[in-house]
Amino acid sequence: MKTLILIAFAFITLQAVAQDNRKGDEKGERNGKRELMKDLSPEEMATLGSKKMTLALDLSKDQQGKVKEALLEQATIRKQNMAEREKMKNNDDAKKPTKEEHVKHLNAKLDGEIAMKQKMKSILTAEQYEKWTKMKTLRQHKSKGKKGSKIKKQ
Repeated sequence: MKTLILIAFAFITLQAVAQDNRKGDEKGERNGKRELMKDLSPEEMATLGSKKMTLALDLSKDQQGKVKEALLEQATIRKQNMAEREKMKNNDDAKKPTKEEHVKHLNAKLDGEIAMKQKMKSILTAEQYEKWTKMKTLRQHKSKGKKGSKIKKQ
């Protein structure tokens, strides 16, 4: 009887150890992609983004150029913000932003999102715009709850 219990215990233990740990691998992949994106210039980011959107939304050449311009503007602002955050992080006497500064930053971010949405609405057809908004919300839901995510769990 003892040997039967010992064999069952060993079997259960081996099953637990043999489980695939994919979450760790995916997290490592994401961190690698994040580091790669950090090293890209705004032009490279915009080019990659416009090509991905061209494949997903079947954009025309004219639309692709306009989307690339919009993404370039967005990537330039993102790079500037990243540089500012890095500078603040490395600054020894860095202090937390005041409530007014925080609200100002959030307003600027939301204004940028609204402007981007309006640009995309003017560039894309109704069908493409609908698909783009679905892709965007799907991407937001996938990032929900992950470290560094802007969307809070409800």
